[in-house]
Amino acid sequence: MSVAPGERLCLVGRNGSGKSTFLKMAAGLIEPDSGEVFVQPGTTVAYLPQEPDLTGFDTVLDYVEAGLSPQTELHVAQTLLSELGLVGDEDPTSMSGGERRRAALVRELASEPDVLLLDEPTNHLDLPAIEWLEKRLKARRGAYVLISHDRRFLENLSSAVVWIDLGRTLRMDKGFAHFDDWRDDIIEQDATERHKLNRKIVRETAWLHKGVTARRKRNMGRLRALMDLRQKRQDQRQRAGDVTITANEAETSGKRVIEAKNISKSFDGRAVVAPFSTRIVRGDRVGIIGPNGAGKTTLVRMLTGTLEPDEGNVKIGTSVEMASLDQGRIELSETLTLQDALTDGSGDSVIVGGVQKHVVGYMKDFLFDPVQAKTPVSRLSGGERGRLMLARAMTRPGNLLVLDEPTNDLDLETLDLLQEMISDYAGTVILVSHDRDFLDRIVTSVINYEGDGRWQEYAGGYRDMVAQRGAGMITDAKLANAETPKKKTASKPVGGSSSTKLKMSYKDKYALETLPDTMAKLEVEIAALEGKLADPNLFTKDPDAFQTATDSLTEKVKALSDAEEEWLRIEMLREEIEAQN
Repeated sequence: MSVAPGERLCLVGRNGSGKSTFLKMAAGLIEPDSGEVFVQPGTTVAYLPQEPDLTGFDTVLDYVEAGLSPQTELHVAQTLLSELGLVGDEDPTSMSGGERRRAALVRELASEPDVLLLDEPTNHLDLPAIEWLEKRLKARRGAYVLISHDRRFLENLSSAVVWIDLGRTLRMDKGFAHFDDWRDDIIEQDATERHKLNRKIVRETAWLHKGVTARRKRNMGRLRALMDLRQKRQDQRQRAGDVTITANEAETSGKRVIEAKNISKSFDGRAVVAPFSTRIVRGDRVGIIGPNGAGKTTLVRMLTGTLEPDEGNVKIGTSVEMASLDQGRIELSETLTLQDALTDGSGDSVIVGGVQKHVVGYMKDFLFDPVQAKTPVSRLSGGERGRLMLARAMTRPGNLLVLDEPTNDLDLETLDLLQEMISDYAGTVILVSHDRDFLDRIVTSVINYEGDGRWQEYAGGYRDMVAQRGAGMITDAKLANAETPKKKTASKPVGGSSSTKLKMSYKDKYALETLPDTMAKLEVEIAALEGKLADPNLFTKDPDAFQTATDSLTEKVKALSDAEEEWLRIEMLREEIEAQN
């Protein structure tokens, strides 16, 4: 790899391919077994590790100051800290992963090195911080090399790509947006060359078996050539297979999965969720975004019924079963083996997609080697832990999939396959993520943090949200009370021109008051009919009564669905009118 002045290079490859090791050698932290690393005299190089170490420093400012060049003025670093929501007197021992990452970025950016080596710089950062970093890197005069699994981040910043594959480095002098097509062409070429080599070995082996003895000297040379071909094939590193992701789905849920009406939550007098209403139906893919500390997890817990709101109510639909992937990956003991983590310590098989599979075969689906079955969790890399937690989540039967930062530590190929799995998933998905590309590919609507505990739902993905809102996300949770820009369009249009002031008719006002009672009455009637039809002998004893009850149930369920849709339409209209005022 060579880095020219001002070059924007990204370094990509699968988890475990050696990207971090390669970058550490470039930074001079690891000595290569062979070859050399040359840095032009007078060139300054800075390196951001994947896990910044702040131990031994009393404050964040002490840590940042220790990494500055003699020419860098301290106020430059202080300004950068302020832009990222840090003061400088924070205690490193009590900081979150995102705060440590911000401090490390300031330490490396402030001195303006000629070459900046960044290993997963977006890890633990929220979207506002990621977009801040993008602007900083775009404005840099110096060169940088990025390792990241954030597609949008790489597309926006790279002008060349170095791909580590099968122990070799391959370079493309185009931005990451062209990477997929280029990679696929190389994989196809490799497959063709491997096929040609195999056919040549077959031909030479057939010649050998004929027992030709004439001109022995020449034949011995040909035999040595055959041995060389076999050694070449043996030395070839086979490309790892693709991750196979299948979700373990439960029976189909009802049409209404979650309905929240005016839910709110406060902690220590601070509104984390101001009155918020939404309706999630079967098949929806809902993304929840906001800065760290805004209350995304609190909102998800209220929507899924694991946390009671201070006000308002949440109704979970019929036959809803939830499977989740935890952001912190904290539920696994470090001494637990990979096999026990997948089977919960019970046997050697798992059930996925209604099919029982041996745990070793299931491990292979997620690119684990069979010999890793007894490997403790403590010895897994970050990417391997991410795949393990994903594999565990897929074995939990459910029709409501709740994924909290599922893209953390996953390589690009695994992200693509996770996207395909979610797209094909028959159930409903709630997704918390800072990955803009992933959100745009997956979600049907976005619930965005608007500041001061307010949340707003927008139709479409992240780009659609930005277009409708007229701006990106609020910059930081600490700025929650700052005024947010006005939206260009309604998140879910309810009719009328955007320039026309919305009004609620008398009919709508009356319906808004009476529909909750109507829906409650219908739910009671539906429950009574379902109880009646639960009698296994009803059809035999009284077929007419069975048919009447069935028809009535169908009618009541439709009436309830219509009433819910109408209530939601009027409730959204009311919110738009309040926003105008």
